[in-house]
Amino acid sequence: MTTTHLLDQARATLATADSKLETLKNIQPYLIDLSLRENPVGSAIGQTLADKLAILPRLRAFGFTNISLGTLDYAMPDDLEVDDDFMIWLRDHKVDMTGCFAFTALGIAAADGTFTPDPSQVKLADYGVPNTVHEIYLSKRGMANNYDLPTLRRSLPASVKWLHENVRGDNGGAPRILINIVDGCDAFAESLETTCEILALLATLPIHGVTMEDDRGTFLPFQVGAYVAVARSFLPRPLKLLVHIHAGAGFENASVIEALLNGADGIWGGLPKRAAMIGHASLAELIANLVRVGNKNMSVYQLDELLELATGLQELDDNGAVPDDLPVLGRNAYRLSLSFFEQFADRFMDLPPGKIGGSYGYRVCPVVSDPPVIAGRLAEVMGHPATAFDDTVTRQMIRLMRQDLRAGQRIAYDEPSALMDLYKRAGGKLAVATASLQWEGNLYE
Repeated sequence: MTTTHLLDQARATLATADSKLETLKNIQPYLIDLSLRENPVGSAIGQTLADKLAILPRLRAFGFTNISLGTLDYAMPDDLEVDDDFMIWLRDHKVDMTGCFAFTALGIAAADGTFTPDPSQVKLADYGVPNTVHEIYLSKRGMANNYDLPTLRRSLPASVKWLHENVRGDNGGAPRILINIVDGCDAFAESLETTCEILALLATLPIHGVTMEDDRGTFLPFQVGAYVAVARSFLPRPLKLLVHIHAGAGFENASVIEALLNGADGIWGGLPKRAAMIGHASLAELIANLVRVGNKNMSVYQLDELLELATGLQELDDNGAVPDDLPVLGRNAYRLSLSFFEQFADRFMDLPPGKIGGSYGYRVCPVVSDPPVIAGRLAEVMGHPATAFDDTVTRQMIRLMRQDLRAGQRIAYDEPSALMDLYKRAGGKLAVATASLQWEGNLYE
């Protein structure tokens, strides 16, 4: 094969990638924010009623129009949760709940046609929440102790009918009902025929759409993409198709991208990374990555507040810091250890922190950090501009770090006191300009 033929093949391969990129650049993702529920579920502390009342207006101000207020289909429904108190407060204080959702469970239709709504459905109607994500299970494990397949077939139309008859939707219209297949990926893997049968049934019902989960985060991105493509073939637009992907094996954000490329309209999730497991494909990460590819539709969100809001919500839920090395959202995501790693607005696929409300910081790593990084970190710690630190001194600091390691000394030079000692050993003469400026890495203020 000639070089010309190989080059033609290369162009064709990259054209496929460019086509996918165009899809992501132009998509207007349908997002449902779950920062009031998804993040507290996996957090060390959770949210009080006062917390939720403070968070809701911030989510609206950021730009979210679809917001889940909480979950009503939890165990022991007679023992209320904060989510109940929150929705009751909103109802009693006549707060506009347009665009709001709550999660509910399937009501059951008996063989004789008698229908019993789930307690969560009754609460949804009583609390005045206009829309719902209505949850079902399709795998054998998921359906065990809940219902069998014949009962599911009977109950789905009856449950949707009850919701339409008893729930007042946005602006007095019909409720938006999204059927969530909690074990969606498991169901596809276990029984394609049964899953497709239920999807075909759902396509005939008066619903807004369907969502499906990888609830343990164990399926590979190409599997998620394939399942979404099959689901889309049974659920023609304008029916919505959303996914929710947990972080079990580290695939979550790639799985979301595969889902969008294979016909999904969007996702639901919290703005922070924290979730019911060890994390999930968060709205903050998706929004940031769509900004990365040049999606102009993300301008509907207050992007200059993204990092501060996402990290602040997680810190509230956990009463602790966001993990340092979390991609996009962690403290070290935009702390340069080597100046070569800096991202620029005019370079393809870069996302400089300023685009999402952050700024660069610096982190001294003895093996790799170069003079610009060391000068930047000295500036943070000592309060002088980075240009005040002589290149001769910063290079000597590099030499000393190498010598220390070779001598078996392990020192965390990024810590302010260790950095100052190193600076003085290298011949640095400047004094700390601002004694209180012992910088601890808050990039978002």
